[in-house]
Amino acid sequence: MRMNIHPFDYYALLFFTTAFAGWLWEVLLYLITDHTFVNRGIYRGPYLPIYGVGCVLLILFFHRLRCHPAQVFILSCAVCSALEYFSGIWLEQKWGVRWWDYSGHFMNLDGQICLASSIGFGLGGVLLICIVQPVFNKIYHRMTIGLRVTLCILFLLIFIADAAYAAIIPNTGKHINCFCPCVLVINPLK
Repeated sequence: MRMNIHPFDYYALLFFTTAFAGWLWEVLLYLITDHTFVNRGIYRGPYLPIYGVGCVLLILFFHRLRCHPAQVFILSCAVCSALEYFSGIWLEQKWGVRWWDYSGHFMNLDGQICLASSIGFGLGGVLLICIVQPVFNKIYHRMTIGLRVTLCILFLLIFIADAAYAAIIPNTGKHINCFCPCVLVINPLK
């Protein structure tokens, strides 16, 4: 399987777009389920880098499978579950905080991942590869190179400053180490 290679600014903008979309997804789920605003990430800004990294990996490796959504689903489940599992372990070892916990959920592994979240990742991968990426591509190609570079530099500077601050004082606020609300969407009985 060949990788789909684009310029750096493509991946940077994809990363920030999907990291923001992931942050928005989790914020909205908490607003719906707990009626409260929760910034779920380690950073202060409106982005969850794990979503951005996962989406960039999926686009890099599975773009050519756009016409095979079942394959995209299975591979997205595997790649994103591995990413979440190892990210969760690393975050917990680094700061002693669990940013998510699936311990009470069906088929969980060390509370870091569970079947429902893996299914969500598979569905998200299909949505990303088959629907979102073509739209993203159109928007990306309509922007001038100057605008793309300016946005990349701006987003990268903000992200680097936020990452430096979070390295010293990570966001460990209220509700950070609770269950992940995305499981409620897939398994409303939990």
